[in-house]
Amino acid sequence: MDVVLILRYRKAVTYGFHVLLGALEEHRTGTSYEVRFAESAEATAAEIRAAAGSRVLVLWSFYSPDAAALAEELAEIRALADGPHVTHVAGGVHATAEPVQTLDAGWDVAAVGEGEVTLLRLVDAGGDPAGVPGLVYRDAEGTVVKTGRAARTGSMDEFRGFSLRWNRFNALEITRGCVYACRFCQTPFMFSAKFRHRSVANVRWHVDRMYERGLRDVRFITPTALSYGAQTDEPDLAAVEELLATCREGIGPRGRVFFGSFPSEIRPEHVSREALRLVRRYCDNTNIIVGAQSGSDRVLAAAKRGHGVEEVRRAVRLGLEEGFKINVDMIFGMPGEDRADVDASLGLARELADLGARIHAHTFMPLPGTPWRDAPAGDVDPETIREVDRLSQRGALYGHWQRQRDHASRLAAAAEAYPRPGRSRTILPVLPDQA
Repeated sequence: MDVVLILRYRKAVTYGFHVLLGALEEHRTGTSYEVRFAESAEATAAEIRAAAGSRVLVLWSFYSPDAAALAEELAEIRALADGPHVTHVAGGVHATAEPVQTLDAGWDVAAVGEGEVTLLRLVDAGGDPAGVPGLVYRDAEGTVVKTGRAARTGSMDEFRGFSLRWNRFNALEITRGCVYACRFCQTPFMFSAKFRHRSVANVRWHVDRMYERGLRDVRFITPTALSYGAQTDEPDLAAVEELLATCREGIGPRGRVFFGSFPSEIRPEHVSREALRLVRRYCDNTNIIVGAQSGSDRVLAAAKRGHGVEEVRRAVRLGLEEGFKINVDMIFGMPGEDRADVDASLGLARELADLGARIHAHTFMPLPGTPWRDAPAGDVDPETIREVDRLSQRGALYGHWQRQRDHASRLAAAAEAYPRPGRSRTILPVLPDQA
């Protein structure tokens, strides 16, 4: 065997691996390879030992909040099993945004950008990163080597969205990239600030394969569900209906289709009675996720959200009137917030909760690769914490916002340790009402 690919397989990141496997299973290569799955540090080390005599690529994928914990796990694995034939390759949004930080944390190679073509070329090269575009590593002298820009998929139809060969399925990615370049979000800066959509015909192919395998739930991965088929900020409801209708037909009368619920939220300004009734007609979810993020128009403008507070209120009311349970994403501790902004967010949270919505609370994290990467960690003061706790005790609020406070502090410290040259640390612009 020329190459053994060991996937450090974690529930939180299975989708990314399944897409890579979907690309690999159709690829013709002269390299002989084998894929193995490892669900723990001990299992990863055991697979490395079992692959002695082959070139081993251990593939990792993780989000920025998980980077520190997984670096500790990597060190544990190296202590259990290591050697010159083993290369640990990190991919995903964190490795893309912070490749040098990733190398310093212990990985041998950082894959930058979309991974499908990069992995195929790395396999073709027998695991040797030299000359494979989209990689960053250190040579024998310790110099950082950047191999150039990774190839980006032109069409979402180019590669499968999950793996038939390895029988690994997931929610289907229907849109990659996002025209809404929100300053706190990694998506548009990982995949570009434009939409690429999987065609309806290609989606149907995937649904048919799921049906053949006995799977009956269809879910979608998209940064903004009602933007499917669009290239601007205006929804294309005809395209959405075509998508949902073919999925409903393909999955059969005993199947279920979910749209606008996790992991595919809806922007508030896109919510309309027509859109909600499309979801009701073709889909099985009774809940909708609406991205609000703040109750302050000032903060929303600074974050480049592209909507205001009134659109949030209107979306929640319409959703409730149409019979949906509404979950509203809100981020506390946004950069540059003052007391009035915090009070506005808390007031909106209470108002929406009183209407019957549930608040999905987050703490702002300065994520690598975003314009707010160098912002301070989200600062949630004691008064805000008490109010959030009261909403939680009512059953009107949920989320991992407390854990995210710790993640935010670590990310802010890492940003300080790896400054970006020439970048301003200005957080909020001066808006007209402040001039």
